[in-house]
Amino acid sequence: MIVLTGGDIVLPDRILTNGTLFIDGSRIAAIETPRAAPAGASTIDVHDSYIVPGFIDVHVHGVEGHDTLDGAGVIASIASRLPRYGVTAFCPTTVACAPADLENVLSQVGRARTEPLRGARVLPAHLESNFINPEYKGAQPAACLRRPTDERPDGAFSGREILGVIEQREADVGIITVAPELPGVLDLIPRLVRAGHRVSLGHSGADFDQAIAAIDAGARHATHLFNRMTPLAHRTPGLAGAILSRDDVAAELICDGYHVHPAMSCMAMNAKGVHGVMAITDGTAGSGLPPGSTARLGGRSIRVSDAAAVLDDGTLAGSTLTMDRAFRNIVTLFDASITDAAIMCATTPARALGLTGFGVIAEGNVADLVVLDRGFGVARTFVAGEEIFRRGTSL
Repeated sequence: MIVLTGGDIVLPDRILTNGTLFIDGSRIAAIETPRAAPAGASTIDVHDSYIVPGFIDVHVHGVEGHDTLDGAGVIASIASRLPRYGVTAFCPTTVACAPADLENVLSQVGRARTEPLRGARVLPAHLESNFINPEYKGAQPAACLRRPTDERPDGAFSGREILGVIEQREADVGIITVAPELPGVLDLIPRLVRAGHRVSLGHSGADFDQAIAAIDAGARHATHLFNRMTPLAHRTPGLAGAILSRDDVAAELICDGYHVHPAMSCMAMNAKGVHGVMAITDGTAGSGLPPGSTARLGGRSIRVSDAAAVLDDGTLAGSTLTMDRAFRNIVTLFDASITDAAIMCATTPARALGLTGFGVIAEGNVADLVVLDRGFGVARTFVAGEEIFRRGTSL
């Protein structure tokens, strides 16, 4: 048994100050005010710290020089690095790519989900898929964009081939981002939902009515709200307005204060409540690297700027955010409570993905936990009750 004592435990509805948390195996055994640890327990003093549920990042392309499309072994490498930022589970996220590259990533995801790794849990992948609007592609490679009904164009791969890979690796695909206004996508959404995938709307020029039709067809997720979608206006609410108006859609929010102005982030949180908004990083291989560094996104060169990652031509290419900084920004930039930050970084994504026993500190739940110092820096990270990161050590 492991006992964390003296910390402020962030519960779903309050903070238990100077609490004691008991971990028995992979589960949280008890949460109490201070009491003596049982004989033989390993006691860890976490005074002047917060104990929060482990962060779940449903949209992350890479970290510290590693991109999900880099090839063999990269998913395990990313998983090993994310715990230092408080991440205990993540959806490896791809940009649009060729069928062989997609198969390679998903085969790694499948192995990582069944083989023990010393790192963050690998969840089914998030495909920022081939079925997005070229006019809203951002840093997505135009040469890989397709329609679901495409035959093989000029000897290249077809949309149907991409769907074939998704069907073959069904269990390893979680979220799929699509643009509902593209031909064939509205009919595709119910098929993907029936197959067990979570359909997300993004990289899209959809108007309000098209977005509502997609939600009615089964879409329940929104990829990085406000970014790479039709803007919100009072007479043309667009995709963003549809997402804000529907309680049955959970919205991703890049919480770096740069991709989305803090005032707009606060507006989204107020409109949907923190249970309807999940913090994401949209982190790239540039995350964790100093400004001026170079890395890759789907094989393309990106550069780390002071605020984000950019392509060689200056196009915004994802973020350099990490989840510990997202948590801190929610509290310090968005003026939310520590409890609300924990909900957005852990509870909401866990519920969206249907992860029972995760995302909340409660007796009987899985002991995926993070210990934060008073500046919201990560001091320790536990996955299934095992300490896999401790600041200042080689754990």
